Amino acid sequence: MDKKSFREEAHKLVDWMADFYENIEDYPVKSQSKPGEILSQLPATPPTKGEPFGEVFKDFENIILPGITHWQSPNFHAYFPSNSSYPSVLGEMLTSTLGAQCMIWETSPAAAELEELIINWLKPLMHIPDQWTGCIQDTASTATLAALLSARERKTNWAINHKGFDKQKLRFYCSSETHSSIDKAVKILGVGTENLVKVAVDDQLAIIPEALEEAINKDIKNGYTPCGVVAAIGTTGTLAIDPIDAIGDICAKHKIWLHIDAAYAGTALLLPEYHTLIKGIEKADSLVFNPHKWMFTNFDCTIYFVKNVDALIKTFEILPEYLKTNTRGKVKDFRDWGVPLGRRFRALKLWFVIRDFGVEGIQSRLREHISYANWLVTQIDAHEHFELVIDHTLNVVCFRAIIANYSADQLDRLNADLITAINATGDAYLTHTKVKGQYTLRMVIGQTYVQKHHVESTWQVIQKCLKPLI
Repeated sequence: MDKKSFREEAHKLVDWMADFYENIEDYPVKSQSKPGEILSQLPATPPTKGEPFGEVFKDFENIILPGITHWQSPNFHAYFPSNSSYPSVLGEMLTSTLGAQCMIWETSPAAAELEELIINWLKPLMHIPDQWTGCIQDTASTATLAALLSARERKTNWAINHKGFDKQKLRFYCSSETHSSIDKAVKILGVGTENLVKVAVDDQLAIIPEALEEAINKDIKNGYTPCGVVAAIGTTGTLAIDPIDAIGDICAKHKIWLHIDAAYAGTALLLPEYHTLIKGIEKADSLVFNPHKWMFTNFDCTIYFVKNVDALIKTFEILPEYLKTNTRGKVKDFRDWGVPLGRRFRALKLWFVIRDFGVEGIQSRLREHISYANWLVTQIDAHEHFELVIDHTLNVVCFRAIIANYSADQLDRLNADLITAINATGDAYLTHTKVKGQYTLRMVIGQTYVQKHHVESTWQVIQKCLKPLI
């Protein structure tokens, strides 16, 4: 492909992209492909000679596209959204075109300084303390790993970084509802999952502070060193909210790093009426949230806020000769703020989104999503064959079908069959969780361009799919 054909094909692709978004509801939300179906249509070996781009794109449309689950469909209500938006796509296109490696300030000053600006914009909007700072990571898993590594090093006075483990018996704490990335992180830390203590939760699946303190005191008595707590502002299953203020007091008392995982629900902090979710934030050490979930910004884009940046940098800083510059100490070299050396220019697309929507536009869209969830809850409450499994939070609704006199096992099978039937229609996509042992449908209403009529039509699909099962 030369410059001329690049220009021609790029124009065609932009037209295709615009058509795709315009017609996205014509595609099945969840791919209907069967295992191995895509692979069987593709050659087992790469081409010896280059092929025309038109032929490659035909295969994309005919083979690859049917195997795509459409996360950008307004009828996507599964997992958490991985949202895009028109300004974000354009920002991502420019990022790809620039192809900048933004590891330090010298390698692209605008990337570093725009990232710093984004953090400074978000702090007051989200009620993050002014003395905190932050950076953009790829995912919440990486940011959480950075937090727990910092906790480990601060607790051991950076001894493990230099000498490795030497009889340290560190303990970390979270609830049984916390994201699996915490389990993965303690493996990578070298602490081991046996030293990740899962703390009891209340009826709304939030950490019980008294149970946390009891676990910490028990560990201290048994010779362990409490090191870090991960509290959730929105657990993965049900969006449960842990009590930050009370947990913060416990962590301050025992000098334990408190990390707040707000990967999805953190976007709600852009709404002043939800600042109460992080009451006590000044007692925490770090917080993560993902604009690539509910802030209309292409994956990947994670904001990591931290109280003590010196502890973060001291954990990760390595300075080989080839990275020494005469601006060292005068600027932010973000490669010292996390695990990777290489860094993409993620700030650009988020900057585009914030400027295109405006703060009020983002807030309006978030409030709409929450109102749609409230509407759905009223429908569930009024229906004889559905019930809420737990109080809903923000725009996540956990519910199930119910039939009088059905056993617990029968209800689980009924709801598993129901979600399979819903997803097989191609008209909507939901996923499930288990709440207090009960198989539960979980509907997230947060796709960028979802409107109330999409929620209404999905509710009709759910009811229609239940009828043949009862």
